[in-house]
Amino acid sequence: MRTGVSLKLSSSDHGRLAAVAADRNSPQKHVWRAQIVLLSAQGSGTTEIMRATGKAETCVWRWQQRFMEAGTDGLLIDKTRPSRIPPLGDAIIERVVALTLTEPPGEVTHWTAAAVAAACGISVSSVHRIWRRHDLRPHQIRQFKLSNDPRFAAKVRDIVGLYVNPPEHAIVLSLDEKSQIQALDRTQPGLPLKKGRCGTMTHDYKRNGTTTLFAAFNVLEGSVIGRCMQRHTHQEFIRFLNVVENQVPASKQVHVVLDNYATHKHPKVIEWLGRHERFTFHFTPASASWINAVEGFFAKLTNRRLKRGVFHSIVALQAAINRFVKQANENPKPFRWTKDPDEIIAAVRRGHQVLDSHH
Repeated sequence: MRTGVSLKLSSSDHGRLAAVAADRNSPQKHVWRAQIVLLSAQGSGTTEIMRATGKAETCVWRWQQRFMEAGTDGLLIDKTRPSRIPPLGDAIIERVVALTLTEPPGEVTHWTAAAVAAACGISVSSVHRIWRRHDLRPHQIRQFKLSNDPRFAAKVRDIVGLYVNPPEHAIVLSLDEKSQIQALDRTQPGLPLKKGRCGTMTHDYKRNGTTTLFAAFNVLEGSVIGRCMQRHTHQEFIRFLNVVENQVPASKQVHVVLDNYATHKHPKVIEWLGRHERFTFHFTPASASWINAVEGFFAKLTNRRLKRGVFHSIVALQAAINRFVKQANENPKPFRWTKDPDEIIAAVRRGHQVLDSHH
């Protein structure tokens, strides 16, 4: 043993190191470190320890010194080593962030990591790290639409009031039509889902016509009144209103939430509304279809039945939609509105302010 090294093990340290050296699940680096200290405590020389552990002389000395300084815990923890690559300076980081927030040169719409890396003289991985640290995602974009309806606030409060606190002895229906639903037939049959492979579907298809679904979603009960029709003019809309009229109890007032589609305001529809005084229309703000509760049902229909569906004819498509509506009515779920209308109005106002400040 080299001069100046004297290792004395307590009974607890000896038992702990012996357990590490004997445990087959211990990392190998911990095993030979423990062996170095155990042999040193027994008085073995450096040459003997090197022969028993297969380590170099400097390695033996290093871990003897580590145990003398940090004890048993020091053997089981690796010190952090400095990176071989020097860290990027603040100037480079600021340049990457500033460059990402500007318009890129040439006929491109956004910066890529490779383009920023080439412009700043750093690696692509460094650009990605800077973007993650500053929460920058130039490759992504969000779509939005702010309503310019002058009566936006009043309409939002009116419709949300119907959802949250509906009138007594009344039914609230969210009504809309999902038009141009295509009966798509695939050119080749796909393969089913299996372990290690997702289901397959050909990218090309054959069009077999379209249909339109008129739907009235009962906000309080969660049930749906639906009818498929070939067109979506005011005539089909009036026919659907007659269907709703026949299915809603005669003793109930009917409040209908619907959008500003021209068919909903056709003179013939206004005449029908005058003949049916128990019906009251509540129009959503312009460019605010998200407030219409039936849109949630349309989203479920699209994602769960239509997007992957294969339909050989319009009849098959309409039959599938009717079965989906029937199944939804077997287990209806009432609609629950949770967003405060004042928060919605404030958010839209902030959106307009941000747009006005940038443009």
